[in-house]
Amino acid sequence: MFNYHVHNHSRIAEYLCYAFVLLFVYAAVSKLLDFNSFQNQLGQSPLLSAYAVWVAWAIPLSEILIAVALVVPQWRWFGLHAFFTMMFMFTAYIVIILNFSDFIPCSCGGVLEKLGWTEHLIFNIIFILLSGIAIFLVSNLEPTKKILLKLFLLAIMAITVVTTLFLSSEKQIKRNNAFIRKYIPHPITEIGRYNLKYNSYYIAGIDNKTIYLGNYTAPLSMDNFRHLS
Repeated sequence: MFNYHVHNHSRIAEYLCYAFVLLFVYAAVSKLLDFNSFQNQLGQSPLLSAYAVWVAWAIPLSEILIAVALVVPQWRWFGLHAFFTMMFMFTAYIVIILNFSDFIPCSCGGVLEKLGWTEHLIFNIIFILLSGIAIFLVSNLEPTKKILLKLFLLAIMAITVVTTLFLSSEKQIKRNNAFIRKYIPHPITEIGRYNLKYNSYYIAGIDNKTIYLGNYTAPLSMDNFRHLS
């Protein structure tokens, strides 16, 4: 009976691992296929602007490495703990975004690009719980208190890493006056379009309501356009 339950628990943990692999591989591939967009989204982040370049590489590569560890039976124990930690880092990031940032940027693309930040948060919590269950199933010989303490310490570590990145990024941008600028949080909005027909025009002046255009082929004349607002 004992062997049956152990085997059954191992099967459930294995199926959960496959779900985690699918999630991380799809998420990593989505980021890498649209890497410029993903990096720009990190650049818009009020938490990670100073580290957008290397974080944009670190996240998908870490997801792939964790997925590989989950597939290999000898590395599965490490992979589950790494998956739990990574998901907790993502969750801590969302909590800080929603509660402590100056503005809420567009959510990152990939597997959850259609979801808002709150839906992301719920999704992440579900997978944190599932990964915690999987860790219990593969650590059935360890005392429950020891497993809970281990998960608690991993959660604290994940929160500490994300919080440190946030504070460090803010310090570099605001306090150190470094030449690091956040990407604009929202896309440019078109307010007007004009067909000039010729490429000899240039902007000669502008005020609150009017754009003045000069023309190289007619230097003594000037056209003006009322721009939309």
